[in-house]
Amino acid sequence: MNELEKARKIINEVDAEMARLFEKRMQASEMVASYKKEHALPILDTSRENEIISKNASFIENQAVREYYVQFLKETMAISRSYQSRLNEGIKVAYSGVPGAYAYIATKKLFPEGNPVSYSDFASAYNAVEKGECDACVLPIENSYAGDVGTVMDLIFSGSLYVNQVIDLEIVHNLMGVEAATLDSIKRVVSHPQALSQCAEFIEKHGYESEPFSNTAVAAQFVREKADTSIGAIASDETAKIFGLKIIENAVNTSRNNTTRFAVFSRAQNNVKSQGKMNNHFILTFTVKNEAGALAKTLDIIGAHGFNMRNLRSRPMKELLWSYYFYIEADGSIDTAEGKEMLRALGATTDRLRLAGTYQTRDIK
Repeated sequence: MNELEKARKIINEVDAEMARLFEKRMQASEMVASYKKEHALPILDTSRENEIISKNASFIENQAVREYYVQFLKETMAISRSYQSRLNEGIKVAYSGVPGAYAYIATKKLFPEGNPVSYSDFASAYNAVEKGECDACVLPIENSYAGDVGTVMDLIFSGSLYVNQVIDLEIVHNLMGVEAATLDSIKRVVSHPQALSQCAEFIEKHGYESEPFSNTAVAAQFVREKADTSIGAIASDETAKIFGLKIIENAVNTSRNNTTRFAVFSRAQNNVKSQGKMNNHFILTFTVKNEAGALAKTLDIIGAHGFNMRNLRSRPMKELLWSYYFYIEADGSIDTAEGKEMLRALGATTDRLRLAGTYQTRDIK
């Protein structure tokens, strides 16, 4: 046997072993896909992939070969993502609104492989997941301009679902109309009341009349159906594409710092441990006992266990007059010895305590 034959024999043996290991890896990918679907997590986890590449590349001693191994890892993980996407193509994601609305845009960004399902309001979308009609729902929890979305916070407190993802979606309002419409031809603009409020300076400057609609996408649909050059809608560029409208003026909102935080809810709680303390977050809702200093004691416990509160809100409880529950977002992993001890301590100072979600910071384009 010459050197070429020896080399080919080794390659054949390695290829056979690699085929066996590849199938084993893809079986593990099936388990990952199932977990991600159940916990409403994204197929792509960039930080996890970077962590794997950095760790596994260190096993390669030959520097010349290492860069090829990194490429091999990237391609292998891309194949794994593709397989997971195929398995999870059937994931149904509820949202409140219609195609083209900001909630729809957030849903498509979070679950590009999923099937968005429209519901008329926040509670209906939330209940669809509780009842098993959908696998997850995407709902807004806070806007930098308008503040908290109280209805959704109430669902977090009283419902059974868990928050497993949170993203920030920049809100950019554009004036749009039919193809022949211009700034001068527009006389009336239609949109959601918040969008109209956020664009009030632009509307007043041009002397437009305004009319509120239930949704920015519904307003855009109305403009398309009317086909009237005197009517314009204020909505996103994605909405313009969906309804075939022309953007007449970009970014007409007064504030350029307009962002909505959207949360992903599912029936199963996700536990996050990696990527550093400041990248992990959790949500607690609770009521305190009716005694002096009860709230202060509760907050002290959180701080004493090394968790930084990044958000504290109070909301009235509908079933009890002049009673309130509290909503907290904090930095750190709750699934640690320190986190579990904190929850035990909080149980002694609260009447009703719920770990409502755990999530990690992630960028999404």
